[in-house]
Amino acid sequence: MDKPRLPHLLSPFDLRGLPLRNRVVMAPLTRARAGRERVPNDLMAEYYTQRAAAGLIITEATVISEQGFGWVDSPGIYNDAQVAGWKKTTGALHAKGTPVFLQLWHCGRASHSSFHGGHPAVSASAIKLNGDYLHTPIGKQPYETPRALETAEVAAVVQDYRRAAERAMAAGFDGVEIHAANGYLIDQFVQSRTNHRTDRYGGSLENRFRFLKEIVEAVVSVLPAHRVGVRLSPNGNFNDMGSPDYRETFTYAAEQLNAYGLAYLHVVDGLAFGFHELGQPMTLSEFRAVFKGPLMGCCGYTQETAEAALAGGAADLIAFGRPYLSNPDLVERFAHGWDLNPPADLKVWSAPTAAGYTDVPFHPATPHS
Repeated sequence: MDKPRLPHLLSPFDLRGLPLRNRVVMAPLTRARAGRERVPNDLMAEYYTQRAAAGLIITEATVISEQGFGWVDSPGIYNDAQVAGWKKTTGALHAKGTPVFLQLWHCGRASHSSFHGGHPAVSASAIKLNGDYLHTPIGKQPYETPRALETAEVAAVVQDYRRAAERAMAAGFDGVEIHAANGYLIDQFVQSRTNHRTDRYGGSLENRFRFLKEIVEAVVSVLPAHRVGVRLSPNGNFNDMGSPDYRETFTYAAEQLNAYGLAYLHVVDGLAFGFHELGQPMTLSEFRAVFKGPLMGCCGYTQETAEAALAGGAADLIAFGRPYLSNPDLVERFAHGWDLNPPADLKVWSAPTAAGYTDVPFHPATPHS
């Protein structure tokens, strides 16, 4: 009998009682197809269902409130219409036997006043993002200096995460992922580069972690901890991030998160999304040493490097992002050794059409409907 291809990557996995058919995870990918009202639609449901062979799907980042805006046409989870819209996706995926988590998002300073009625975006501190421009409702605009959240305001943001988690469950999701990576609001609190606060949310590792800690505790108050994941990006420079004390910061965060019995810790350990170059990159083995639950690696993995990471025990799951843009049948291509489609053109990543979204070709031998 022939040796099975990718015996670890394509093997089943028990995610704290949630059965996954394989260890391939579809990473969260912002595709901006929800329209001005940020209501998930039929086109989005079709897109996700095309990728239903994944062991687990994590949705694109989904804003928890209007204050969290920072990306044109990204979906939300703060009103009833959005809950109803997301049910189209969760129902279609569950019909295929695929579990799906909703990623909860607040952009923080990675935003612009035009998203907020002319008022500045909020952040941990009033530190401007050093970047060229961002896309806004009024076109390309330079970054602006955000407003630091007042201490008394933080609790309301935490409750926005709790309400978003409740709505995610009402929409039929199997769990949620707290987006604490890539320079968005939670990451802005966690990292010393962007957190210059002098109150209980700033200064020490414990204080900078406090915002994420309160969000985790709020979310696990309304759904089981084993249905909550957290995403971190210790090596990334996206959104002008990277702190000199990154190793201490993220080791501490992972160690603290270990106490909650979470579904998983999702670590963007790869460097394909940019590296801050402030020292040696953190590895999954460093996180494995302090986080004892399921561990997910992400960013720049190939089928070969993913298989090696799983075989060596560095990770339990591997998330694939960009390969899923141009290969809806990524799992089938892995299973059969088929070539991948060429990488998707950047112009279609967030274009508001079906082109480059649901019309991406399947391999001719892949059955799909």
